[in-house]
Amino acid sequence: MKKVYILPNLFTTASLFCGLLAIIHIFNGSYELACSLILISIVLDALDGRIARLTRTQSYFGLNYDSLSDLVAFGVAPAMLIFSWLQASSGGGSQRVATGVSILYAICGALRLARFNVQVSKEEKRSFVGLPIPAAAGTVIATFLMLWHSRFPLQGTESLVYRLIPLIFIALSCLMVSNIKYPNMKHIDLEKRKPFDYLVSIIVILCIIVALWQMRILMLFLGFWFYVAWGLVGRFLRSYRTKEATIPEVASGK
Repeated sequence: MKKVYILPNLFTTASLFCGLLAIIHIFNGSYELACSLILISIVLDALDGRIARLTRTQSYFGLNYDSLSDLVAFGVAPAMLIFSWLQASSGGGSQRVATGVSILYAICGALRLARFNVQVSKEEKRSFVGLPIPAAAGTVIATFLMLWHSRFPLQGTESLVYRLIPLIFIALSCLMVSNIKYPNMKHIDLEKRKPFDYLVSIIVILCIIVALWQMRILMLFLGFWFYVAWGLVGRFLRSYRTKEATIPEVASGK
């Protein structure tokens, strides 16, 4: 067997560990703790790839191990949360809906990761094709925490919020396997020289986060949904520009 690099794979293992713990806590009804573990897993997932690039320890083993870890932490764990949430919201009366939506999310997540492994050396260097699964998981977690702390009337099938929640998760599942492009935040090279304004901007952002820490759930919610909307708006603008560019050609008879 070929040698493997320890440092980046330790971060991947820690991410997988958090995902497995999150599933256990979901079964025990500790939803907020499970959400925190998935968010920690998102941070660890962002670090393992960057550490591998900084230390020049990237490998085919690490790529596949990372995808397997992501499937558990960002595919299975959020799917279990979705199932428990939808089942509890309906008072146990809509288990088929909860089962169908959670399975759809997990399968779309697996397909998203499989496509990423195929395209990682080509299309997905500067942008992702489809909503990345960590972003989808973060959106699920942020939405859950926002509604959980806002104390929405989730009980009862007549609740408008309850009727919209399954549609939201179905939409996120479809976005993962779509052809909509999303910016690749991992492509930003912080280790290279940058203008002084970059440092100032990062410090200002950190200060804002500290000042608004009491509103962290709202910021988390807005941040993930802003990223989801980014791809949709970008797709719309590209389609609009393409349509506008074809109109003069048709009018001129070309």
